[in-house]
Amino acid sequence: MKYEQLPKQDPQITELIRQEIGRQKNGLVMIPSENYASVATLEAMATVLSNKYAEGYPRKRYYTGNEFIDQIEQLCIDRAKKLFNAEHANVQPNAGSPANIAIYLATLKPGDKVMGMKLDQGGHLTHGHPVNLSGQLYNFVQYGVRKDTELIDLDEIRQIALKEKPKMIVTGATAYPRIFDFKAFRKICDEVGAVLLADISHFVGLCLSGDHPHPFPEADFVMTTTHKTLRGPRSAIILCKEEYAKAIDKAVFPGTQGGPLEHIIAAKAVCFAEADTQEFKQYAHQIVLNAKALAKTLLDEGIQLVSGGTDNHLMLIKCAPLGITGRVGSEALAQGGIYTNRNTVPYDTGSAFEPTGIRLGTPALTTRGMKEEQMATIGKIIAKVLKNINDEKVKNELKDTVAQLAKEFPVYEGMTI
Repeated sequence: MKYEQLPKQDPQITELIRQEIGRQKNGLVMIPSENYASVATLEAMATVLSNKYAEGYPRKRYYTGNEFIDQIEQLCIDRAKKLFNAEHANVQPNAGSPANIAIYLATLKPGDKVMGMKLDQGGHLTHGHPVNLSGQLYNFVQYGVRKDTELIDLDEIRQIALKEKPKMIVTGATAYPRIFDFKAFRKICDEVGAVLLADISHFVGLCLSGDHPHPFPEADFVMTTTHKTLRGPRSAIILCKEEYAKAIDKAVFPGTQGGPLEHIIAAKAVCFAEADTQEFKQYAHQIVLNAKALAKTLLDEGIQLVSGGTDNHLMLIKCAPLGITGRVGSEALAQGGIYTNRNTVPYDTGSAFEPTGIRLGTPALTTRGMKEEQMATIGKIIAKVLKNINDEKVKNELKDTVAQLAKEFPVYEGMTI
């Protein structure tokens, strides 16, 4: 992939992009919500499709000149439905947050009661946090994890649901290292007359490989972003049962969006074709093997993890026992080229900006081809840095380890600007 016109037109932006390419190539991305999209996906985004307005849906547009756009979007829809075994797919949402809002708009009225997971215990802002529109428009009752096990307690969730009688229950999380039992959530929903929304944004790839339960047919609605473990463009889609199709489409356009980003929709179509292969399933399975190997190494090195490990693609390090905060730990790792993010842990004694946890995962490292052996190496150096946070010699060891692994497992070879 070679850039030709941009360096001539805007050398300042060109140089910053060049530096970012270098950072992604030469560092180890361990933020669970980040990944390396394929070059084909990146190429699809950088097309003249970006020039076209296409308000409406295939064959029902408000602008002329959409004969090819219609075919592209319909292909994306068809591929999404096949990949996820879904009755209906809306591929127009630009991101996960507005996609969740659109689902609420299609299903609920302002003030309706909803159950969602607490942000500081693994949930997402759009699962009812008061600073988010979801928590301001709807009456969210929040569930979390047990203090002793740091695991979801389905019996407790059932009791809350029986008491509160929500119209919707939201499952899924951004920082929960274990499995969601969609069948159990479905049973609770049926008992209280609620619909079920599964936000599988983080572990979507694992649903496709069979390493995590699939949300259908239990869920009424499924929302997923298309990057993270799916390795596509940064965007989202909504999947649902046919009975909700018209309401969902209306909630996306004109309810919450105008013209869709058709260059991103084309990239989603590429991503779905890539994900509908045995090679992708093997990749997603390796994500879990790598995560378990990384978690074991960290535990063996004396690092405490939320819930004692992981069943999916991510884990959370408890920094308080090390006498540091998540910010201090994540920034120390970033100085050496390992990118993670500070994160709250259940019952955190810190704040959102200064939490006591670090969130990290294996999707991007797995894309580079790394396996369990490399996870052991990475886990040992992470533990060494966090336990010797002010030791410059250890930080230099980190830089050497990162440089060696980046060289052995290259990414975006041949990409120049």
